[in-house]
Amino acid sequence: MKVKWGVLGTAAIAANCTIPGMLKADNCELYAIAGRSQEKVDQYKERFGFQVGYVGYENLLADPSVEAVYIPLPNDIHKEWVIKALDAGKHVLCEKPLALNAQEVQEMFEAARRNNVILMEAYAYLHGQYVEALCKDVASGIIGDLVYIDTAFLTQGYKKDFRLHKHLGGGMIYDLGCYCTTMILSLIQAASKDEEITSDALTPVYVRATAEMSDEAEELGQAEPGDRVDAFAGAILKFPGGIRASFDVGMILGVNGFGRYDRLYIHGTKGSIRSEVEYNQEGALSYRIKTADEEIRREIVVDQNYKLEVEQLGRCIRDGEKPHISEEFSIRNAKLLDALMEEVNY
Repeated sequence: MKVKWGVLGTAAIAANCTIPGMLKADNCELYAIAGRSQEKVDQYKERFGFQVGYVGYENLLADPSVEAVYIPLPNDIHKEWVIKALDAGKHVLCEKPLALNAQEVQEMFEAARRNNVILMEAYAYLHGQYVEALCKDVASGIIGDLVYIDTAFLTQGYKKDFRLHKHLGGGMIYDLGCYCTTMILSLIQAASKDEEITSDALTPVYVRATAEMSDEAEELGQAEPGDRVDAFAGAILKFPGGIRASFDVGMILGVNGFGRYDRLYIHGTKGSIRSEVEYNQEGALSYRIKTADEEIRREIVVDQNYKLEVEQLGRCIRDGEKPHISEEFSIRNAKLLDALMEEVNY
């Protein structure tokens, strides 16, 4: 039986990514949409075929037919609406980053347990076959023991966006750095072959980060003085066992134009893996494994990651499957983001 879903908000990621995935998901019934205006609600009903629409998020949460809720709201109000949805007895899939610090993340999962419902953080790319294949190769030992991970995710700037505002949880460490940190943690977990992501091997020995701060929102007259965010940031990390990692993130490739840059390099004692594929793509994607003896090109056919994410949570609800993005993983990653933000004096 399909899970009846409601979408709490009309953000671009919902329209461009998650809702199209929901329409493809075998166990999802696209039921309700909530927005702040009747015009937006009507647009989404017509465009995607929602059965009912609500002006006001509370009205959707009051609908007893809604079983699960997807939340793509700005970062600063994730905690408020996630807990309201959990308290209403709804299962929740919430966009990344789940909250603005680890304490908030812990409180949200406590609310899920209190209400006997499921909360999962939305990292759609981690559900895809591409990352699964990368982790299997790292775990297999084909490149030996893990030594170093380097990754990057850079995109365009914006002229009007929540990412320009500190009080909305903007900035690149939250918006893009969370992809890099979750990739790093996933690969280290694969290398350690642990069943759960609770090992001390996933707690960094040190975290170093720096950032270029932007006053763009203030300059555009969109913010109060001091509403500065990290427009470009870089970090180096060291984990127990000597594993090192680094990443770069930023909205520096132009303004509202074309261009994006992704990078992933995994180095081991016997070889390396290189990928320049965008994190969240679908279709035929490839990466290269190089060792002293051979060079292998892996081509992986990837389904729509957002479809896979919604289907997985649906199986958790209907069949008792464990969330692929676990509570332990989300808390671990939130603590790492906390350390990075402290480093850049955010």
